[in-house]
Amino acid sequence: MALRPAHLNIKALDHSAVGRFWAEALGWSAYDTGSGVTTYVGPVGGLVWPHPVAVGIDVVAVPEPGTATKNRVHLDLATTSADHQAELVARLRTLGATPAHVGQGDAPWKVLADPEGNEFCVLEPREIHRDTGPIARIVVDCADPRAMARFWGAAMDWTLHEVTDDRAVLRSAEDVGPCLEFVRTPGVKTVPDRVHLDLLPYRGGDRAAEVARLRALGATDLDLGQGDVPWTCLTDPEGHEFCVLAPS
Repeated sequence: MALRPAHLNIKALDHSAVGRFWAEALGWSAYDTGSGVTTYVGPVGGLVWPHPVAVGIDVVAVPEPGTATKNRVHLDLATTSADHQAELVARLRTLGATPAHVGQGDAPWKVLADPEGNEFCVLEPREIHRDTGPIARIVVDCADPRAMARFWGAAMDWTLHEVTDDRAVLRSAEDVGPCLEFVRTPGVKTVPDRVHLDLLPYRGGDRAAEVARLRALGATDLDLGQGDVPWTCLTDPEGHEFCVLAPS
């Protein structure tokens, strides 16, 4: 039994506008899901969900605005050269991104926020990201990367590539698409994130069985008032929200 990331879920007051921003930022397409409350962002060429390589973005409408508290989950975008990094930052600014300050100091990456304040980074070129696609990493702030690697490594079928006291990195077993990185970060989680992962069983999998397995690994049930929906809301051992969807 195993799960895979289906997409990154981003909450927004205006799902259409935020979806268009991320589609243009990544060079992908924004797809109307027909629900009226979500916009899906994925590679061009028609909606493919779940995508076999990319981790898409599902922008979901919510009535509450975000807070000033930094999200503990964010995206890192890949670049291929210093010129590409500068050009991408400039283009993102024209799309509505704004500079963000999260204590990065004189770092070689640029920190921005999307039009509703969700932080993300535009990385300097790194060889390790040359084949990830536009999203280099999904980054999770945490207190204990080793513990997060144990939980998420057991939860998903992704491979652990690196683990230290300061960071842990997982990537798909096929070594394609973005990395999932856990970074030791000061502070503790105090508010729900506007950004979280949605996981999906493989075809023929059993959501209830997977949820039971996750609880045994240390996940906790999360009641957001979601009612009777075809997904289960949980938190990992450090309180990061995530959902397990019904298999397609």
